[in-house]
Amino acid sequence: MSRASLVCALAATVAVGLVGCKNGSKNAAEALGVKDKPAAAQGTPAAAAPAAPKPVPAQLPTVLARVNGHDITKVDFDRALKVIEQRAGGPVPDARRDEIYRGLLDQLVRLDLLRQEATARKVVIPDADVDARMKEVLMQFPSEDVFKQMLAQQSSSIERFRSEQRDDLAIAKMLADAVNGKVTPTADQLSEFYKNNPDRFKQGERVKASHILVKVPEGADEATKTKARQKAEGLLKQIKAGGDFAALAKANSEDPGSAIQGGDLGYFSPGQMVPQFNDVAFKLAPGAVSDLVETQFGFHIIKVVDKQAGRTVTLDEVKPQLTQFLENQNRQRESAAFIEALRTKGKVEILI
Repeated sequence: MSRASLVCALAATVAVGLVGCKNGSKNAAEALGVKDKPAAAQGTPAAAAPAAPKPVPAQLPTVLARVNGHDITKVDFDRALKVIEQRAGGPVPDARRDEIYRGLLDQLVRLDLLRQEATARKVVIPDADVDARMKEVLMQFPSEDVFKQMLAQQSSSIERFRSEQRDDLAIAKMLADAVNGKVTPTADQLSEFYKNNPDRFKQGERVKASHILVKVPEGADEATKTKARQKAEGLLKQIKAGGDFAALAKANSEDPGSAIQGGDLGYFSPGQMVPQFNDVAFKLAPGAVSDLVETQFGFHIIKVVDKQAGRTVTLDEVKPQLTQFLENQNRQRESAAFIEALRTKGKVEILI
């Protein structure tokens, strides 16, 4: 687990709301594309409020913890904390200092346990794999100099970051070898989850539509707006005269994401589109084409292709997504158990 991975893991546990980091695993609603429900609504008792964390000293000592005799130092902690605060855009709130500091220290302990175990198991990562990871990371920055500046701000360097990526890959390989054989859900597990969580599989009304957009820049003057309207009116006239909607969208729509698909937006639910667009799309009958619809983006011509009433998605329909969701759940559980076993057999000393 690299320090970047560490930050994401921490964001998902103790620092939600502090770190703007995308979580790799989705919750059930996101994974299945259906409505989520609180645990209590699914018949699961609400979890008790966690105990208040032990206060963290105002001045941290040189060594914060030891993992099988290896020191986790204040330098290590400060470097990881700096990453979190940079991503959050500000310092840790005083009211959450104990919670976040304790969570970060726990993550550093887990990271060290995993790193030591990967070393003990002699997990080898080829240089080519590290090179590929570095290339992938560098592609996210305008230049290598900008990347180096970011590392310098985090009291790190290219060499240190590369070493951390090798650790990350070694830990990932070790965990995959240890848990992947235990994560695939059985048919009975899929069926049981589907049966016990009916609200997760309710799908609201949906519309499948295409559109043609003629953009109007924000703050455009009346002349620019009039020119865009005239262009849109001309396209609408061609459609009403029998013109091919998809061909006209490909040639004229200024929405690059959908134009290449002939204007196809796929299915969407109420509230996913801006209000003016949403209201028209859900009122039109399948096959109907709207008049001009003005939004903050410009002028749209909307064609509704299909409508689906609200329904419950079948298990067969959702099986691929449900399988992936349960695999992710199982992987998280098995990984946590693996780390806990390392902690149990090892010696972890928390010194603050």
